[in-house]
Amino acid sequence: MFDILMYLFENYIHSDMEVVVNHDELTDELTRAGFHRQEIHKALAWLERLADLQDSHASPYVNKSESKSTRVFTADEVARLDCASRGFLMYLESLGVLDFTTREMVIDRVMELDTQQFTLDDLKWVVLMVLFNVPGHEDAYDQMEGLLFEEPEGLLH
Repeated sequence: MFDILMYLFENYIHSDMEVVVNHDELTDELTRAGFHRQEIHKALAWLERLADLQDSHASPYVNKSESKSTRVFTADEVARLDCASRGFLMYLESLGVLDFTTREMVIDRVMELDTQQFTLDDLKWVVLMVLFNVPGHEDAYDQMEGLLFEEPEGLLH
């Protein structure tokens, strides 16, 4: 499923190509690209739920105000997000790339992925997808895109 999300992001969203709106046409195109229909449906549902996260009724945390509290991860989240991934989320918050709402959206989308292994690089792409889909976060998206594609020099602290 994650491969399909990456394919869609790289071939449509990230390349500024016109996005196919018709699910049947998109499913046919993804099938021709070699993806299985069941995985395609899961990926499209994942994207629809990402769009739904902006609805405050479906996700009440979207309307909560930020506080100076510490995020405590559940056991399932710790199993999916290793120490480096959790640290990276905190790093993005300290930079202002993520705020309370977008952080929770990222965690929600990560937990919905149907994958056995999840890496820090995968997390970076999920962050980019979330920021792309949230209006008003264009600067954060640009900053995250720079973090994703630029090679770091020296040690990161």
